Amino acid sequence: MAYADRDGASARRRWALSRVLIYAVLSLFALVYALPALLVFFNSFRDGEEVFRNGIIAIPESFSFDNYIRAWNDACVSGMCRGLGPNFLNSLIITVPATIATAVIGALNGYVLSKWKFPGSEFIFVMIFLGIFLPSQIALLPWAWIIGQLGLQNNVLGLLLIHTVMGISFATLFFRNFYASVPNEIVKAAQVDGAGFWRIFLRVMLPLSGPIAAVTVIWQFTQIWNEYLYGMVFTSGAQQPITVAIMGVRAGGSAATVMMAIVPPLLVYLIGGKYFVRGLTQGALK
Repeated sequence: MAYADRDGASARRRWALSRVLIYAVLSLFALVYALPALLVFFNSFRDGEEVFRNGIIAIPESFSFDNYIRAWNDACVSGMCRGLGPNFLNSLIITVPATIATAVIGALNGYVLSKWKFPGSEFIFVMIFLGIFLPSQIALLPWAWIIGQLGLQNNVLGLLLIHTVMGISFATLFFRNFYASVPNEIVKAAQVDGAGFWRIFLRVMLPLSGPIAAVTVIWQFTQIWNEYLYGMVFTSGAQQPITVAIMGVRAGGSAATVMMAIVPPLLVYLIGGKYFVRGLTQGALK
């Protein structure tokens, strides 16, 4: 009995030591990964004189939001000093509707391709799925022609259309795989009760879709907000999203401009992060 107690105590110590080492290594990796963002965050509250005097790597002597106010109202982008406020709003106008639209279209596609299969449905899914692997650079010329034909050159609505269409592949994949894990008996039972296509979708499938909807919204919001290539190619000046505009901030612009671009996707993940992980484990990447 004494030997068993000693063996148990030794095993518990080894387990505790292993956990401490694992968390120490993970904490080190997290610190290294987060260090650039922390530097940008701290420097966003420091004025140019303090940065010049103490260097980039230093704790702020005082915290001031003057840099954010100047970035919002007075930052000079491509020779025009009217602040980043309009560009921030452009990103919201593009990202929020495009995220909602891709989630809704992806949910409908996933529902049809998993629960209402028809001849050729698997082929259609494969074609949609292949869109995930299409490099964005390849689609530049086709999109330039489409945007030109629609008269949406240098217009945020053009970017809204592009991101909505290009986000459908991922959204369809997420919802289709999630709905495939829902037992078919649930759909059949609803049909026996007289429910049709739309009623089953609205009353049965959508209430089950919270986790995968969170995955889709967080994924799409982050991808669209951070996108740079299409914003740079198809917009200029006052029509640019903030991720493109901050690259044109005149020398001397503060780190506050960068923080303005970081905060929205960060907030989305902080609010819905737990649902993101739950959604991934419930079928998003099966």
